[in-house]
Amino acid sequence: MAGSFEKLVVDAIPGTATETRFNGHSMVGPLKRVLVCSPRTACWHQPERAARWRELGFVRPPDFQTAQAQHDALCRELEACGSEVEDIPPAMELSLDAVYAHDASLPTDFGLILMRPGKSNRVPEGKHHGSFCQILGIPMLAKITAPATAEAGDMLWLDAKTLLIGRGYRTNAQGLQQMRALLKSKGVEVLSAPLPHGAGPSACLHLMSLISLLDERTALVDLSWLAVETVELLRERGYNLIEIDYAERETLACNVLSLGEKRLLALEENAKTNQKLRSAGFDVRTFPGSELCINGSGGPTCLTRPLLRE
Repeated sequence: MAGSFEKLVVDAIPGTATETRFNGHSMVGPLKRVLVCSPRTACWHQPERAARWRELGFVRPPDFQTAQAQHDALCRELEACGSEVEDIPPAMELSLDAVYAHDASLPTDFGLILMRPGKSNRVPEGKHHGSFCQILGIPMLAKITAPATAEAGDMLWLDAKTLLIGRGYRTNAQGLQQMRALLKSKGVEVLSAPLPHGAGPSACLHLMSLISLLDERTALVDLSWLAVETVELLRERGYNLIEIDYAERETLACNVLSLGEKRLLALEENAKTNQKLRSAGFDVRTFPGSELCINGSGGPTCLTRPLLRE
């Protein structure tokens, strides 16, 4: 494995050697451990929680049974690729949005950074991630504090020493400053990527809504929505850019999870973009996301918080 990783003793199995149980700094290595939050955990089945769908930006009232079945399909694909899947425990303070587990924390090689989401109903998620990850043997490195806001959906590891952060409505200037100061002492450079206004502050537009890293040299992009300086940065770093089929933008075609070793996890609804990826040499696995993903604007990357990659 690349980078310097924390080594933790597996106490549950006496006599075992130390092994790596967490890391960060890669978005494309083979995925070995991942945190999820199922619709059941996020209480999609409770009428009083589901009733808030409109204020949270969902397209329609959530269908719990369909969403849970789709999440189960997601988890089967993750396990089939060799990932250990951890479902975070339920908590009263979690909203429907908690199912999009990627945003509330950022694992690094040095521990977990707890985010402070720009969407107010999501602020409790960071603390919940931190408590559960400590049980999993993952220490907390730091947390983002007010007035800063930061969401991990705005953060892309370009390499082990470079983190690109989108500056938009979910991650503000103070969030960028705190991340830059925190990681500078760890030898990590933080770069800023300006994000467009898009549909406005109430919409969910992350940097990862516009870029998914597929391997060390390839990125899937919504090119027309990216700032020129971000496109130039990716090209200067040698990335081959694959454009989504723009007819599939609204069905989250750009939201694709790298499983490592040329394997990808995508939504089955985006057949044209998925065919582009297959033609580029990728093994694309799919699951249905009509209710779980498209209704709440969060795709495969949003649903997963990778904790360990090789």
